[in-house]
Amino acid sequence: MPLTPLSQLKRTVRDALAYLKTQPDVAEAEVFASANGNLTVRLNYTSRIPSNAVEEPKSLESYGLSVRVAFNTPEGLKTGFGSEPTDLSIEGVKRALEKARRGAVLDTEYVSLPKPTGKRPTLSRYHDPTIMRVSNNRMVRVGWQTVERALETFSTSEDLLNLAGSPQGVRDLGLILGGDVVMLQERMAIGSYHMPRVQTDESTLLMAFTTAMLEDQQAKGSGWSVSSHLSGFTGESGAEAARNAIRAIDGQRVPEGAYRVILGPQTLTEILEWILMASLQLDLFYAGASTFLGKFGQKVASDRLHIYDDASVPGLAASKSITDEGLPTERTDLIKDGVLVGLLSNYYEYQRILNDPKGRDKLGADPGEITQAIAPRNGFRTGRGGGRNFDSPPSITPTNLIVEGTEKYTHEELLRMVGDGLYIGRIWYTYPVNGIGAGDFSGTVVGDSYIIKDGRIVAPVRPNTLRMNENIHNVLNNILGIGAHRNGTVRWASDQVTWAPEVVVDDFHLNEIGGYMTEVF
Repeated sequence: MPLTPLSQLKRTVRDALAYLKTQPDVAEAEVFASANGNLTVRLNYTSRIPSNAVEEPKSLESYGLSVRVAFNTPEGLKTGFGSEPTDLSIEGVKRALEKARRGAVLDTEYVSLPKPTGKRPTLSRYHDPTIMRVSNNRMVRVGWQTVERALETFSTSEDLLNLAGSPQGVRDLGLILGGDVVMLQERMAIGSYHMPRVQTDESTLLMAFTTAMLEDQQAKGSGWSVSSHLSGFTGESGAEAARNAIRAIDGQRVPEGAYRVILGPQTLTEILEWILMASLQLDLFYAGASTFLGKFGQKVASDRLHIYDDASVPGLAASKSITDEGLPTERTDLIKDGVLVGLLSNYYEYQRILNDPKGRDKLGADPGEITQAIAPRNGFRTGRGGGRNFDSPPSITPTNLIVEGTEKYTHEELLRMVGDGLYIGRIWYTYPVNGIGAGDFSGTVVGDSYIIKDGRIVAPVRPNTLRMNENIHNVLNNILGIGAHRNGTVRWASDQVTWAPEVVVDDFHLNEIGGYMTEVF
């Protein structure tokens, strides 16, 4: 089914605003309409059990509208939110308004709905029309590209040929390939009393997640790819997963301890998204829960580290022209040369901290003097594994999170910098311990990880034998080097794309899973 046209979303918002202006108790209002498509191709290849390899494509479309309204009431100004799915008519607007009216509450911290910043969006026509109108046959071909690249990598591997004795025998080793290729189609329109000219945006995102396994060797590898456009898609995530599975043959256990490590792109992404990013959002400062409370303008990391968020970069996968509050996207520097210089925000949190008498203590600076550092550039309506969802109020969401180093090292230079240590390529079940403010976290090393000796990778680490027990402050302040090459990496069901390099971290603490280990170095 074709995605709801942008013209229909725009007309819905325009007509809804006109209707809302006839309601005597409405002080101000905002209307948001969106349509989202999630197209998924499931990969499931097994060499020993009959399988389709590429399952039939799945598609899910959601569309609807929502209103955010401030009501004049005898008790004072009340605010409410209401949404209505699958109905873009005035009747749908009326039902959404009634929901907002019934749920309206007094909010003494409310200032206003978003107002224009005076700036204009810098992106236009940046999405991929091919993804917007992709056929089922094309989706299936994309899935097969990924599977075929993996099988080609397996069948031409000298290591596997030596094990199997012939190209025909490679599949007898127990090849397994699983994962998803996902295409997101996103359309939205927004208008309000403060911004009566209806604005629209279209965005697309293509993601591939692949895991390959060699059953007999108990070896596993993963691959990732992310893009905003279908052109140039090669199925590389399948080949990468197969290469990593082959490299994982004969994995070794290593003892627990404090290591000098290279954090691979996926590992860095997991740690940043699950542990760091919440503490770089303005709402956590307001709540007094950020691990960087009161440290704005202070050194919080190695002076080698630079992290920023920017949805306005042409060609990057998570770029958007405007936020889901109708404001232009821009770059926000977060940590620069190790110093905390900015925070992600939406309009509500921005206004709330500006009027908070404790704002200076929470931030470590007068919010009125750092307005550009905390400007509302990240108000998006995310959820359910992607999209710009009409039934969610705007939250604070990163877009293109970019990590850079003041000096850029090659992969080989990073290995030499480690000397003797570990490469940690894939982790999962990463979660904060003792609350976000403490900065403590844990997680399991599950694959794509290796022993480094004398500046060279010498053997794989056996999956699921090591657990991280670390603190984000220790990690940030023990960064020794940052790689020159960045990989676009995305967590499962995440709208954020992290452009992550390899990073060398000293004194990284790992605990053994499953018993006593002898020394290997």
